[in-house]
Amino acid sequence: VRHLCKTYRGKKGAETKALDDVSAVFPEAGLVFLLGKSGSGKSTFLNLCGGLDKPDSGEIVIMGRSSAEFSAADFDSYRNTFVGFVFQEYNILNEFSVEDNIALALELQNKKRDPQKIAEILKSVDLEEFAARKPNTLSGGQKQRVAIARALVKNSEIILADEPTGNLDSETGAEIFGLLKEISKTKAVIVVSHDRENAEKYGDAVIELKDGMVVSEKTMATASETAECAGKPGGVRPHLPFSF
Repeated sequence: VRHLCKTYRGKKGAETKALDDVSAVFPEAGLVFLLGKSGSGKSTFLNLCGGLDKPDSGEIVIMGRSSAEFSAADFDSYRNTFVGFVFQEYNILNEFSVEDNIALALELQNKKRDPQKIAEILKSVDLEEFAARKPNTLSGGQKQRVAIARALVKNSEIILADEPTGNLDSETGAEIFGLLKEISKTKAVIVVSHDRENAEKYGDAVIELKDGMVVSEKTMATASETAECAGKPGGVRPHLPFSF
């Protein structure tokens, strides 16, 4: 991520600088926390990384390709295949079963429903017995596991999670962080959170923002191997799951 700037303008012309020249390098695998108070720019940063919004200036470099060169179709493909999203409010469809919610993520990629793959994903998030259940019969932690399963079934390279434990009690939140930690062994997982204690417990790295700027970056000892390969050309995978 290079020199991202983003300013929001209100109806009366008032400007709010959400990001002010933010740069960072993320590893191919590992759990990175974005910390900061409300209004610090964390969610804006995450949204720009995920292609949900566009910066006023700056770029995101993915597998050697700059977002400045992306067409609208490239952004669609990037969001739909390369990135998986997990939101605080879950954003799952209550009228669909758990299995149907996950299958929908495949169908949006023009892929066939794969019951075996869905079953494997549900097992990986400890929901194998809940495939036929409707989300409104699940606990908050179970709903968030459905959201994580939906992100995983796409085989995304990056998982972006915006306050994934914000609506959960501390014990359930710890379970979700533990699940994200496990996922981060093979994927880049970037989490927006206010929870410094769990960030330092589970995170491989912590980036702290204040007033739209990065004020500190900390790499944990457990992430030394992961952080060491961050940004190295030798670590680039030969296959891109999204086309240009």
